[in-house]
Amino acid sequence: MVQTSWTTEGVFTGQGGVRTDEAGIVSGEMTVRTAWKGGQADVKIQYSGTSQWFTLSGSPVPCTSQQDSRTLHQEVVEAVRTGGGTALRRHSPA
Repeated sequence: MVQTSWTTEGVFTGQGGVRTDEAGIVSGEMTVRTAWKGGQADVKIQYSGTSQWFTLSGSPVPCTSQQDSRTLHQEVVEAVRTGGGTALRRHSPA
């Protein structure tokens, strides 16, 4: 089974940060990673320069294709920049 992932470093959270399963709300400079495998996208976030990954609340989500997971990754990066306690919502392909 093919696995693909995308990583974006240096993403600053907007006011209110983002919601994770393990640490609650986090804020600051983050790295966002989306991994797609077998029809699911798993989104993780970490403080830039650290090794501990946190699951973005709501992840994993069904995602039917590699391209849809790439689109989802970009949507998540933008949502992290917006802040407001972002959690992952169910993804609907374009």
